[in-house]
Amino acid sequence: MLSCVVDTKTDAQGNQLHVRQLETASKMETLNDAPIKCHEIFKALPDQQRRIRVVLTNGVAGVGKTFSVQKFTLDWAEGSENQDISLLVLLSFRELNLIKDEQYSLLMLLHDFHPTLKKVTAEKLAVCKVLFIFDGLDESRLSLDFSNRDVVSDVSQKSSVNVLLTNIIQGNLLPSALVWITSRPAAANQIPPACVDRVTEVRGFTDAQKEEYFRRRSSDEELSRRIISHIKTSRSLHIMCQIPVFCWISATVLEHMLTTEQRGELPKTLTDLYSHFLLVQTKRKKHKYNEGHEMSPQELMKADREVLLKLGRLAFEHLEKGNIMFYQKDLEQCGLDVTEASVYSGVCTEIFKRESVIFQKTVYCFVHLSIQEFLAAVYMFHCYTERETRELRTFLGQDYKHWDSNPEPFIQKFFMYFVNNNMSYPSLDVLLKDAMEKSLQSKNGHLDLFVRFLHGLSLESNQRLLGGLVGQTENRPDIIQRAINNLKKINRDDISPDRSINIFLCLMEMNDRSVHQEIQEFLKSGNRSEKRLSEIHCSALAYILQMSEEVLDELDLKKYNTSKEGRRRLIPAVGNCRKAVLMSCSLSEISCASLASALKSNHSHLRHLDLSENKLQDSGVKLLCGFLESPHCRLETLGLSSCSLSEISCASLAYLD
Repeated sequence: MLSCVVDTKTDAQGNQLHVRQLETASKMETLNDAPIKCHEIFKALPDQQRRIRVVLTNGVAGVGKTFSVQKFTLDWAEGSENQDISLLVLLSFRELNLIKDEQYSLLMLLHDFHPTLKKVTAEKLAVCKVLFIFDGLDESRLSLDFSNRDVVSDVSQKSSVNVLLTNIIQGNLLPSALVWITSRPAAANQIPPACVDRVTEVRGFTDAQKEEYFRRRSSDEELSRRIISHIKTSRSLHIMCQIPVFCWISATVLEHMLTTEQRGELPKTLTDLYSHFLLVQTKRKKHKYNEGHEMSPQELMKADREVLLKLGRLAFEHLEKGNIMFYQKDLEQCGLDVTEASVYSGVCTEIFKRESVIFQKTVYCFVHLSIQEFLAAVYMFHCYTERETRELRTFLGQDYKHWDSNPEPFIQKFFMYFVNNNMSYPSLDVLLKDAMEKSLQSKNGHLDLFVRFLHGLSLESNQRLLGGLVGQTENRPDIIQRAINNLKKINRDDISPDRSINIFLCLMEMNDRSVHQEIQEFLKSGNRSEKRLSEIHCSALAYILQMSEEVLDELDLKKYNTSKEGRRRLIPAVGNCRKAVLMSCSLSEISCASLASALKSNHSHLRHLDLSENKLQDSGVKLLCGFLESPHCRLETLGLSSCSLSEISCASLAYLD
């Protein structure tokens, strides 16, 4: 029985949907919350009264969302599962993008995308049980406006594709139809929570499955053992191997390094690993193409370099826009000839793929979002090291004139500011500082991994590894130290605690272990209240506690000698404790969203939560209630004394009883 202490006062209203990061998700595999089987995704739990009509499934890139959809579809088609569904309609957003500017009725959409449904009439649709699967919301170039009042209720009525989809999801069109949407986390907030009956998550490989992957990949048991052992020594690599495609990248690099005469330390950071991956693919393809073509290694290197930089430009320009699918015109705008790329650069086939979709049109994408983010960072670093104004102007377009008001891409603002004002070229620490500021402004964190790669590329070892691809910077120790100090000094209350952890991870990419070591010493010390923790210390501590295999008995933020912002940065650690005391922590709306994310990752451990003396807004209480409503919630006491709760918040809490 949950006991709750509250008081009521008027407070502000708001709303925010926060999606957990991959690092948070990796802890969830050890928890005891019951998974939902793929074929039971629309089945209500025993204590759920309402019907499950719309399901939103999210998961990071490459984790297996589309595979889950395909498995569901195959089981249905073979007659083994969900036979109460009369008609299953699978529509991918990469295909829907091709008709985004056209007018369609639902019947026309079905007939064009699935010709076998030509005989399906409006009358048949009205009486049969339909399931719509919209796969890959993150790939969408449609503008889904759920505030649009254009109501479509007739399957023969024409409208724009985005209006058609929003009406299906909202239930205006075929209200009895089931809807399943898959998305990467950053794009999931396009669907209003009020439209979704169930949110599920695909988590990828468990620790046991990671090891099984590496053992099955190689018949050499000793090689598999060494790879698994190395992966476990690096927390970043171990977490990322939750994603199947990342296991492939890691195995490709480590197998090559451990079975050749290549010397040097095995990669421990993401930047180091991806730099080696690019190098391994280039070497492999040079060997392959040298056997069949009369091209010198120098010519192949030049071809690889040109194609990789063009791919890098494509990756960067579209990463800023949030695009992960590309069309022929996108490639042409970056000077990329697909035929040339396929013939001369075998690297391209390993990191970039093409797919034929509806109407025999072709789309392109990187094999994984992290490869796009890495190549985007490589390209930006290349632009920086080249220092050629002519090339920059060609890429950047018109001169930048309005620094504050013109919302041009970051790279244009950065370079043209210096070029147009005849200022001396900025040092590397300035580039990294501005890139970090840009990433922190992103609401969904779509530049977080990109900026981690960018900091990793500042190291001379990675620049040397990539050779002429990125060029060399003036790696003076004082410049690198300034970049490190800039990261440690960041202190802002307008970014979520989860996002602040990325600042610490950027330090790790730069091989600066000082903060990590200081926190390790702090955890070993007897009297922890004597040590003053900076904000970056708190981000590091939150990350370490969050990722720890041991569950913390109590997390009392008041016991830590730090600032209010420092305490807020510790919030993600709530996801791995039994009792959390967050009294008088000045929790903002952003902090509440981070807390809600941590609570969702802690369905089995947390028993006591004290939020007293925080001015909680309605949006924060709403997010909290989302956790309390979960059948996996094991909370026994909740302290809300002196929280200035409004009538709306109290009503939300009362509804839970």
